[in-house]
Amino acid sequence: MSTAEQAELTAVAGARAIGARRRRRPHIRDTWWRHAVAIIGILVALFPVAYTLSSAFNRDNTLQGASLVPTHVTLHNFGNLLHNNVYLNGGGKTDAPYLSWIVNSMIIAGATAFLATLLGAFAAYAFSRFRFKGRRFGLMALLLIQMFPQFGAIAAIYLLVLNIGNIFGPLGLNSLLAVIVVYLGGAMGVQAWLMKGFFDTIPHELDESARVDGATPAQIFWGVILPLAAPVLVVVALISFVFTLNDYVIASALLQTNNHFTLAVGMKGFIGDQYGQLWGPFAAGSLMAMIPVTALFFFLQRWIVSGLTAGSVKG
Repeated sequence: MSTAEQAELTAVAGARAIGARRRRRPHIRDTWWRHAVAIIGILVALFPVAYTLSSAFNRDNTLQGASLVPTHVTLHNFGNLLHNNVYLNGGGKTDAPYLSWIVNSMIIAGATAFLATLLGAFAAYAFSRFRFKGRRFGLMALLLIQMFPQFGAIAAIYLLVLNIGNIFGPLGLNSLLAVIVVYLGGAMGVQAWLMKGFFDTIPHELDESARVDGATPAQIFWGVILPLAAPVLVVVALISFVFTLNDYVIASALLQTNNHFTLAVGMKGFIGDQYGQLWGPFAAGSLMAMIPVTALFFFLQRWIVSGLTAGSVKG
């Protein structure tokens, strides 16, 4: 065997040895502190959920003496909510249309998420693909407007909806449509920026190819851009859905009757003066409200990561 062949064999053997060392899994003695930090983080994250579980299955409606293990286990908190009745601490019964609150919240959050994503996609497509006067100023304006929280203008929003309702009833106070329209007022903000960054990563050659085939800008948007932008559309819709579902300030100002309340507004009564500090039904309602959002996260998780990261670097 020649010297060159021996050197080649030695290099190959060395490369295999290096690859084997790289593929070797780290020993627990080297990474135990990472596992400890992860376990502590999981326990801290699950502690509020465990406390809510205990309160939901506890017959006592107060937090006095509550623990992680319920003293009197019962399912009445769930059953009473599903039957739209809640028994007060004094023995009476009050009307708590929990299912109506869930339906109202799903209608408002779902419609807001869909329409906000659609409006944001329109704006992002225009800012990404077209060049027009005021484009840069418009992008900066969208970003700067987000510095002012929407509930900072709650008094103006209330008066505006009140006066519009005197002219056109469906957009007045105590209307689900009015709440949806108010939420859509902030649709073209961070969502448009996030989608624009994603649209910028879609090659312009696809637009040009479709244009050569005779496609119009609208056909390019619906047939080329939107199918490729599915991950970021899912992320934006999910963000809008969760934000709307969790909002309390605007919904409490515009919705006035019990049957029109959203989940956040209606459940506030369980820990307020109206129902007398009913922590059991409040915890049970919180657990049941977590189910659709958690299921939505699990269903859309394969799009979430790609949608959040694909537009971060233009390439």
